[in-house]
Amino acid sequence: TCFSPPKVFVAFELIYSVLKTILKPPIMKSLFDDEAYSEIRNRLDNLSENSQRQWGKMSPGQLVHHLQLPLNIILEKTDYGFKPNWLVNLLFKKTMYSDKLWRKNLPTAKGFKITDAKDFASEKAKLAALLDEFDTQRSRNDWQAHPAFGPMTKEQWGKMQYKHLDHHFRQYGV
Repeated sequence: TCFSPPKVFVAFELIYSVLKTILKPPIMKSLFDDEAYSEIRNRLDNLSENSQRQWGKMSPGQLVHHLQLPLNIILEKTDYGFKPNWLVNLLFKKTMYSDKLWRKNLPTAKGFKITDAKDFASEKAKLAALLDEFDTQRSRNDWQAHPAFGPMTKEQWGKMQYKHLDHHFRQYGV
């Protein structure tokens, strides 16, 4: 005869697989990966001036301006005056590139808050240009230290950039 496990074991196995899926988040993508980069560019294309935010306060114009700021850091255009802080590094650095999604309504770093009105079309074009510039440097391995978080690997930089863009595109449902 064929052995069939008791129903309690089958139920346990089902519960375990569901919990494993819920408790272990998916692997965070990296903006250095072709597929992730294409996804982000498509999501940017789908963002419009009329997109409705699901949470937060930024307008679409402010959002596309805000999304440029971390790219300006990695592309070494500016550091926005951020200084290394061992406490911030200890408490937050790993959350910047970990596999766990950021929660809604997280506080924005002071230097990244955008309060003035921004023209959506021109800011979106600037963001697209920065993404293209970032993409041209994907083979580069010698990335500068982050001004607030210190040394970061290429993988950490790529995940952090993807995670930030993904967080805000989810904010606007794209």
